Amino acid sequence: MPELCGIELAHPVINASGTYDAIAARKVFGDALLDEFPFAAFVSKTITPEPRTGNAPRRIWETPSGMINSIGLPNKGLEGFLAEDLPQLRELPVPLIVSVMATTREEFARCVERIARRREVAAIELNISCPNVHSGLIVGENPSETEALLQTLRPLSEKPLIVKLTPNVADPAAVAAGAERGGADAISLINTLKGTAIDPATGEPALGNGYGGLSGPAVRPVALEQVRSVRATVDLPIVGMGGISTGADAAEFLALGASIVAVGTENFRDPRAGSRVAQELESSLRRERISEPVLDLD
Repeated sequence: MPELCGIELAHPVINASGTYDAIAARKVFGDALLDEFPFAAFVSKTITPEPRTGNAPRRIWETPSGMINSIGLPNKGLEGFLAEDLPQLRELPVPLIVSVMATTREEFARCVERIARRREVAAIELNISCPNVHSGLIVGENPSETEALLQTLRPLSEKPLIVKLTPNVADPAAVAAGAERGGADAISLINTLKGTAIDPATGEPALGNGYGGLSGPAVRPVALEQVRSVRATVDLPIVGMGGISTGADAAEFLALGASIVAVGTENFRDPRAGSRVAQELESSLRRERISEPVLDLD
């Protein structure tokens, strides 16, 4: 049975943060969702210390083999999440991983400390694609900033801390190494690639914010290379993601050293993508085992 940081999983497929709204899905599918939940663990949308409304529309733009999103992390904030969303998410039949983001170590610490107290939370994902207001540096772009953040957060909880890396740096493996030195329990990658698009009808930027994050099959080769590079650098478990649409895609990430995988953009097209990818992956791995040569020791 696969596992992540000691958390047992029914299969090696989870969701990427922000790509599947379990609360909304339950309103649509009812309690049947609990019987056939598509993921082996659920990662919440990213929670910030204070509520956010998100970016101005338009927020999503389809591209060849993917999409650009400029959602902007809309959420109820830490207190709203704990009071309104967590009681609903605790009813899911799988382990819960809560994703958090902040702009200072102190605010990160407040989020981690409050969320770690809740027994229903199995692990915490740290979305570190954010600026540190003390230094002006993007935490996830600088290994020493990443290490310092983890050194601040590590003593606050015994629960696993999963660091989600940005791919928009020259050397993600160095950032992963900083996270490992600071006490991270696992690495998650990749997040979206910076991108933009022009609306051909107007000649203006297609997204209200002017730019966003590219995801989908188009980013998979980049994701695979970064997983390979990080695996060669750190010994931590890796959650691999980036353009996974099929079990064969997932198998590529596992072959390069990912411990488990996450499905993101494909969830917008197929709400049961997690289950389908897991089934296809199992079939693929079974075929590989059958095709292995049998040694004749006689």
